[in-house]
Amino acid sequence: MSTTGANADPLAALGSLPGVAESVESVRKAVDRVYGHRIMRRRSNEVTSEAALRGARGSAALSGADWALEEVRRRTDFSGDDEARVVGAALRLTAEAGQLLSVWRQSPLRVLARLHLVAAADKGEEVGRPRQDGEPVDEPLIELPLPDAAEVEGRLDGLAQLVIAGSSAPALVTAAVVHGELLALRPFVSHNGLVARAAERIVLVGSGLDPKSVCPAEVGQAEQGRAAYLAAFEGYVSGTPEGMATWIAHCGKAVGLGARESTAVCEALQRGAA
Repeated sequence: MSTTGANADPLAALGSLPGVAESVESVRKAVDRVYGHRIMRRRSNEVTSEAALRGARGSAALSGADWALEEVRRRTDFSGDDEARVVGAALRLTAEAGQLLSVWRQSPLRVLARLHLVAAADKGEEVGRPRQDGEPVDEPLIELPLPDAAEVEGRLDGLAQLVIAGSSAPALVTAAVVHGELLALRPFVSHNGLVARAAERIVLVGSGLDPKSVCPAEVGQAEQGRAAYLAAFEGYVSGTPEGMATWIAHCGKAVGLGARESTAVCEALQRGAA
């Protein structure tokens, strides 16, 4: 996404694309249904914890580690193989994201560096900073050509400026752009998808749309499947109004599915079955 031009608030312009207002309204209704559930008045912490677990599982699935929820719940050691490390990284990111809300609006690049550090769980010199030219990127899901380091730096700075300046755009639009831009740039040598989805979660929670983090978009992304995720992402990369609207609508549907998942959790808690 271009972050330059005469429009002082390019995110707001995206909010007027055909179909986006409908997606925003649908998401708001879905979120309101969760927050209006009687269980949320007494046991919201339990719903938040369950949403975090399910969101981490969904994000890991999109990065190639499609484990059953009960396996994620049961495991205590995530160091055994590549898939286990992906799941462990997703769980760590979900836990860390909630601690970074206050920093995000002042220093989004600092937050992104921290997210990568947490995901990688490594002290290598390439961890926690944007990649340099010539450094390989381990991101098997996204096969598009990599932007060079100079483009990554410029677009990350532009994205950070948009976040810091704030926008009148709906939270869904901002979250979708943050998610899509990080996927497109793949600014780190690894874990870019996990970081992008964690950053989307931070936007949705920090904006006040989902302040208790009970509507995990990662669940909805995984439910729609990797093929649909990539097809919608191609719309984002195209930069066309139609493509951007398709990506935002896809992200909105993911939030709605995450809200539906947590509504089911509330129902189970109410029945005493969870």
